[in-house]
Amino acid sequence: MIDERKRKVLDLFAEGRKSYKLMDFKKAQQSFAEALRVDPEDGPSKVYYLRCKHYIENPPPEDWDGVFVMTTK
Repeated sequence: MIDERKRKVLDLFAEGRKSYKLMDFKKAQQSFAEALRVDPEDGPSKVYYLRCKHYIENPPPEDWDGVFVMTTK
């Protein structure tokens, strides 16, 4: 069974992923930030929060397929 706190994180993460796929990176980042307020150790939300930051500063092309390409190790 999933506790209420984890359920909230999962719901916020799902909202964030939906916005992320629609290239609404500011809205997605807000969802991931809220998930991190609920659970600061949530790894997936941390990763996507940083990806949103990257795409806000460096927007992907219009035909972006949703794949994040790492440029550093």
